[in-house]
Amino acid sequence: MAVKIKIPTPLQRLTKGQEEVTSEPGTLIEIINSLDKQYPGLGERISESGKIRRFVNIYINEEDMRFLSAENTQVKDGDEVSIVPAIAGGF
Repeated sequence: MAVKIKIPTPLQRLTKGQEEVTSEPGTLIEIINSLDKQYPGLGERISESGKIRRFVNIYINEEDMRFLSAENTQVKDGDEVSIVPAIAGGF
């Protein structure tokens, strides 16, 4: 079994159009680094200097990683990771 990662539409061009990719279990930042090796450029849009960028929200099994252990959250087989870029807007 593997970890499922849901990729938002703006980043799917980096994953060759895939809406969902998989990774081996590990800490969240290890998974992001691994994905960057498979899909160059993906990691730099999500993280910087080992930290998740402020404008990127990541949920592990629908729970905000910021309420867990942030980048050091352990992600297990069968878990689902959703990457959600923050949307800013106004009137």
